[in-house]
Amino acid sequence: MQTVEEIQQAIEALPEEDYERIRQWLAEADWDDWDRQIAADSEAGRLDFLAKEALEDKRRGLLRDLPGVERR
Repeated sequence: MQTVEEIQQAIEALPEEDYERIRQWLAEADWDDWDRQIAADSEAGRLDFLAKEALEDKRRGLLRDLPGVERR
């Protein structure tokens, strides 16, 4: 197994095209991890407070339309 420093040096030595492929792969993996965490938090009810806050803000008339989004 290589050290992190060795991996970093190897990545820095890559041609631009390969470097971009590594960046894309890491970004996608990061977003996949984020999606899984959000789904788990939602299933566990850890995000319920956000819905409650939004509904309360709507009731109080504090919400505004998002630019470029049409109301239904």
